[in-house]
Amino acid sequence: MENIKSHRFEFIKFRGKELDNGYVSKTPITQFVLVSLLFPMWGAAASLNDILITQFKTIFNLSNFASAYVQSAFFLGYFIMAIPASYLIRRTSYKFTIIVGLGLYLTGSALFFPASASATYGFFLIALFVLATGLSLIETSADTYSALLGPQQGRTLRLNISQTFLPIGSIAGILLGKYLIFTNGDNLETQLKGLSGSVKIAFGESALRKTLLPYRYMIMVLLAMIVIFLIVQFPKSKPKQSNIAVHENLWETVVNLLKNKDFCYGLFTEFMYVGLQVSVWSFTIRLALTLNTNLNERSASNFVIYSYIAFFVGRVIADYLMRKIPHLKVLLGYSILGFIAIAYMLIDRSFNGVYVAILVSGLMGPGYATIYTETLGFIKNPQQTETAGAMIVMMVIGGAFWPLVQGWLADFTGSMSMSFSVHLLTFGTMIIFAYHYIKHPVNQILKGDQK
Repeated sequence: MENIKSHRFEFIKFRGKELDNGYVSKTPITQFVLVSLLFPMWGAAASLNDILITQFKTIFNLSNFASAYVQSAFFLGYFIMAIPASYLIRRTSYKFTIIVGLGLYLTGSALFFPASASATYGFFLIALFVLATGLSLIETSADTYSALLGPQQGRTLRLNISQTFLPIGSIAGILLGKYLIFTNGDNLETQLKGLSGSVKIAFGESALRKTLLPYRYMIMVLLAMIVIFLIVQFPKSKPKQSNIAVHENLWETVVNLLKNKDFCYGLFTEFMYVGLQVSVWSFTIRLALTLNTNLNERSASNFVIYSYIAFFVGRVIADYLMRKIPHLKVLLGYSILGFIAIAYMLIDRSFNGVYVAILVSGLMGPGYATIYTETLGFIKNPQQTETAGAMIVMMVIGGAFWPLVQGWLADFTGSMSMSFSVHLLTFGTMIIFAYHYIKHPVNQILKGDQK
């Protein structure tokens, strides 16, 4: 597919040496920046989910558990498409897979318009699912591609730098939701209580139409990104085939990777991390609204903005620390502080819990990228890189599972603060992962990355 003479449209050339293991001798700045700019694209989509959960819960009169289906539909799309993304990368290229992903992202965004017209919760979930399949292709490509765009020893730092762009998109998404979806005055639940009959239905339909507005802007940005990726040349970053893996098909690769115990533990840790991130951000608005009933949705969304800013600052600090301290030690320190913060939230159930949730967001900073690249470092055969990267991305299914668990716990206990106790498990897993591989590095590649 990549050989459909797409080079005729490429005006910005890649100039550099591609190495046998798939890495590049020197980071191509233009291409690296463009790949990094993909990160805020899925950050914006994910942060809008936090807005949609709050909006749909009230309009469709959902429980906390049912409102979390937004995240389940979204991350199920990620999970299902990750391995097909790996296959597409193998058969074509990272660039082509990214362009296909951007097209699916655009299609899912467009589906919000008929979903709003039908005023059906299930239709919105379908739109989110399609959108997420595109994001799965993009992220499966971009996470691994960012790590490959330069010398091997700098892979963790490069992915952390790319991940630093993520909260920029998250903040943009939450701002679009705050000003285009949420309104001033009483919160939505209070406004709906004063209405009945056709007036209430008309008000709900009007509130649903507001959810379309951010996606109009996203469609325009996606069209621009597709054009840019078409005209820029990128390195293939494909390792030369070795005798070990030349006959290994996709299924055999998956089976062999699952026999790698260290890789599997890395997968599990990423599953827990993504569950932590998505759950905390999904319920920060609900936490603020629960602990202070005088707030409305627009004002409560400020705390999610603060969370993304904290996440950005935490990541920047982590990037700086990783230049001087081994990556896993940085992850260990952040995770221990996060565990302590969650424990404090369970003791002090006042509005201080919202500020603790913001602090927790800052302590997530080095999580995803560090776990991702360290897990990728457990792979000895370069031919397995694309599939390994896809399997790590599949672990975002934690973002579908843990919000449901936290939503159920909030409904069961009647306390949104208590529901955050599940993250003693998520932070605890990250602590064990980081501590174990500091003490027992798997191979020389890992040791080299940590210097």
